[in-house]
Amino acid sequence: MSNPHLTRLTAASMIVEAAAIIALDFFEKRDRIATRTKAAAQDFVSEADTAVETFIREKLAAAFPGETVCGEEFGGTADDAYWIIDPIDGTSNFLRGSPLWGVSLGFVRNGRPELGVVAMPAEHRLYAAADGTGLFCNGTPFVRPAPIADIRLVSLGDHPQEDFEAAARFQLGLRRADWIVEAFHSTSVSLVYAARGIFDGHLQTRTTMWDIAGGAVLAREAGLEVRIGLNAEGQEWIAAGTPELLSTVEPLWPEIAA
Repeated sequence: MSNPHLTRLTAASMIVEAAAIIALDFFEKRDRIATRTKAAAQDFVSEADTAVETFIREKLAAAFPGETVCGEEFGGTADDAYWIIDPIDGTSNFLRGSPLWGVSLGFVRNGRPELGVVAMPAEHRLYAAADGTGLFCNGTPFVRPAPIADIRLVSLGDHPQEDFEAAARFQLGLRRADWIVEAFHSTSVSLVYAARGIFDGHLQTRTTMWDIAGGAVLAREAGLEVRIGLNAEGQEWIAAGTPELLSTVEPLWPEIAA
C-alpha cells in the first residue's frame, strides 16, 4: 500500500531542491550580499535568507494552495496544520564559508512535525522523510548505519537567550558521562548528522519550530527517538537520540522525561 505522504513529500523535496540551488548561488558570492544583525547577538539575516524564503513560499502557494505557511524571516500564524520554513539554517556558518548550513522545510500537524526536507547545498545532498516513509537521501532510501559502540558523540544546540551557566553545567554533565560534545550552530544540520548516524543524537534546550521541524522528521524516520516539548516560557525544546543517549540525558535534563 502506498504511503499517502509520499506525494506531498515528493513535491516538497522538489521545492527545496530548487531553493537549494538559489541558496548555493548566494553562498558562492556571499562576500557581496547584504547582511544585517537581528536583535540578538550573533544572530544574522542575509539577502539569501529572504530570497530563499520568498521562493519557497511562492512554490508552496502554487503546489498546496490555501495551506498555511510560516517562516523564520517573514513570520506567519501557525494553525492546526502548516508548513514552516527556515531558509538558511546556520546563517553565521553560511556567511563564514562553512558548509554546515541547510535549507529546511517542515509540515506540522497538531504541534507534531510529520514531514521534513533538509537540503545541505554545499554537500549537494537533500534529505527527506515523512511519517512511515523512512529516510531518503537524494531520492534514495537511506538506512542509518549502526555506530561504533565505543564512540559516543552528541550534538548540542545553542540559543542567544539560553542560560549560559546552565548550558555549561549540562555540557559538563555529558562530558563526565563520557560523551564527546559537538556544536554546529545549525539545528537542521545537527539533526541530519544524527539521522545519518554521525551523531548519537542532538539536544537543544531552547529552539524554534522552524529550526527543528524538518530535521526532527528525518531523525525519527532514521530510527531515533524524538521528543519535542515546551519549556516554562513556552519555547520549544528537542531531544533526539538513541535510547542510550536519552537515558544518560534524563537525569541531567529531567524535563524531557516528564
